[in-house]
Amino acid sequence: MEISPNANPPVCKVIDYKKFVYEQKKREKALKAKASKVTIKEIRFGPNTDDHDYEFKKKHGEKFLQEGSKLKAYVFFKGRSIIYKDQGEILLLRLARDLEEYGKVEQMPKLEGKRMIMFIAPKKK
Repeated sequence: MEISPNANPPVCKVIDYKKFVYEQKKREKALKAKASKVTIKEIRFGPNTDDHDYEFKKKHGEKFLQEGSKLKAYVFFKGRSIIYKDQGEILLLRLARDLEEYGKVEQMPKLEGKRMIMFIAPKKK
């Protein structure tokens, strides 16, 4: 195996290739174990969600962000309620403002089909 090809003369080392591959796999596995897994929790609202329901869901959002999970908040428009797009956006922006101290907005509210979706990532500790 070539260790430093730029040296004059190049430095080489004779090793067991199977042992080298085994060590490399072992290192990759250790790095993979250290990598943090991101969980995404969802909160669903309707365009005309009442204050009590909003507060209840906001409390769950706080808990999710404190645990270190990402939060996917979305407003689902059923049938003709799609005409209330502005209300849905106001609701999501209000949620973003209320959860400002627990996380930061990763993606602003965006309409995708019958859903208006917003992502909030937890703040680092």
